[in-house]
Amino acid sequence: MPLIILTGIPCSGKTTRCEELKKFFSEKDKEVIIVSEAEQIARSGFDKNTIYLDANKEKHIRGLLKSEVMRYVTSTNIVILDGLNYIKGFRYELYCGTKSNKATQCTIHAEINREESWKFNENRDELDKYTREVYDALVLRYEEPDGNNRWDAPLFMIFPEQELDKEKIFSTLFDKAAPKPNKSTQNAPLSSTNFLYDLDQSTKKIVASIIKAKKENSVGKVKIPEFENLYIDVSRVSIPDLSRLRRQYISYSKLNPPNSQEISALFVQYLNTSLT
Repeated sequence: MPLIILTGIPCSGKTTRCEELKKFFSEKDKEVIIVSEAEQIARSGFDKNTIYLDANKEKHIRGLLKSEVMRYVTSTNIVILDGLNYIKGFRYELYCGTKSNKATQCTIHAEINREESWKFNENRDELDKYTREVYDALVLRYEEPDGNNRWDAPLFMIFPEQELDKEKIFSTLFDKAAPKPNKSTQNAPLSSTNFLYDLDQSTKKIVASIIKAKKENSVGKVKIPEFENLYIDVSRVSIPDLSRLRRQYISYSKLNPPNSQEISALFVQYLNTSLT
């Protein structure tokens, strides 16, 4: 699916634009899949202010987002990544992923006056607000997209009062050929025996723990032993499904290798997403 990357500082209208695009493409008979940073953070069990103050937690969330985006990216329909996406290197990684999957991509930069965005933040519910510390840090760290960079192009900048040129975005994604993969964007063949071993053992251990919970007649969300903050709803799981999804995840990971430290979390996320 073609990928639309929404990016902007906090409270710049990204989610509003996301819903606007979803409605537009749905009316064009395109399936739209939204990958939401806010939803991923909510599933993690952490407050977003905590996430953005902890580099490891934030990196973990980005890994989950990339994994979910790459799971859906093909040559048809639409994936919209709704999030800050403020790191240039992360946007480049997504570009490499779409290029290797022969899919088109564009970037939408939701721009806004900083004072105005802070006022929007202040009017949010308490649980949805950024603290001043986190807000200022995110604004300071924000790496604006540049249409001269191939990974940010084509780039559409939009202010809150402006109308988004949705027809042009549609043409960009569906009327132009996807860039051809090359060595810089294709994943190198796996050469690490340790990675393959870790991939096999981590997924096997998680599947075994879920099967054990099923045999003990557990219901609802169950914590995955030995893994902090990893849960799965075993009421939706069947053993054949587990085996099938484990094979799919291993095949995908061989083509798109995650960091070894992220294997378990990404696998549980993959199961939770696939079993909904």
